[in-house]
Amino acid sequence: MWRIGQLARMVGVSERTLRHYDRIGLLPPAAVDRATGYRRYGVAELSRLERIRGLQRLGLPLRRIADLLDAPEAQLRQALAEIVTGIRQDIAALAAAAAHAEDRLTTPMSILPQETTLGSRRLRVRRVRLDHPSKLAALCPGPPATLLTWLRGEPTGAFTAAVSEDRDGEQLVLPARAVVRAVVPPSTDVVRAGQDLFGWLGRHHLAVTGPTVEDHLVDADGAHAVVLEVSVRPSTGPHLPLARPRGHRITGGGEARPGGERQ
Repeated sequence: MWRIGQLARMVGVSERTLRHYDRIGLLPPAAVDRATGYRRYGVAELSRLERIRGLQRLGLPLRRIADLLDAPEAQLRQALAEIVTGIRQDIAALAAAAAHAEDRLTTPMSILPQETTLGSRRLRVRRVRLDHPSKLAALCPGPPATLLTWLRGEPTGAFTAAVSEDRDGEQLVLPARAVVRAVVPPSTDVVRAGQDLFGWLGRHHLAVTGPTVEDHLVDADGAHAVVLEVSVRPSTGPHLPLARPRGHRITGGGEARPGGERQ
C-alpha cells in the first residue's frame, strides 16, 4: 500500500489533485487510517488513476469521466466520438474566425458584415422602374423607410427598385432566409458601404439570392442608422464577380415577385 504522497510522485500528480478526486468520489483510497487520517492506495487505485488521466488526455471533463470510468467500452467510444465531433466543429469555427480576421487585415472595410438567418418579413412597397442608378437616392424618403433592389450586377439599362409604403402599395413577402447584414456607421457613405459589402461576399464565395434591403432607421432620440441586408447562399460553380455600384446605394440578387417568389 502507498501513502498519498508516494502515489502522487509515482504518477506525477499533486497530492491536492488526489484529495480532490477523493472528495468528489472519483478515486477514493483503499483505506484510511482512523488514528492518523492517512490515505492508503493499492494497485487497483493506481490503475483507476491512470484510466482517469488517460480519459482527461482525450478531452473528457471530470464530470463526464465520473460517468464513464466504469462504463462499457461501447459507451466510452460513443462519448469519444462526440468529443471528436465537437473538436472538429471548434476547429472549423476558429478557422472561419481566422479567415474573417485575415480578410479584415488585408482589405480595409468600412463595415463589419455578419452572417445570420432571418424569419419572413412582410412589406408594403411601391415599385418603380429606373433607367439609371443615380436616381435611387431621390427615391428613398426620410427614415424610417426601406429600399429594395433586384440586381445581379452593374445595371446596363432599366432596372426595378421598390420603396416601402405605410398603407398602400403591393404586399411583398421576404421568406425566411440566410443573409449577410451590416450596420453602416454614420460617418460612412452608404455607396462605399455597399461596395465593401459586395466585395466581401465575393471573397467569401457567397452568391446573392434575393433582393438587397436597405433599411433607414431612426430612434426616439432622432439618431439615424442604415442597415444593409443581402440574401445569400454559398456559391457553386465558377465564381462570378458581383456588382460594385457607382452612384447608387444598393445592389441585390434575382428579382422577386410579390410574395417573395424569384423570377
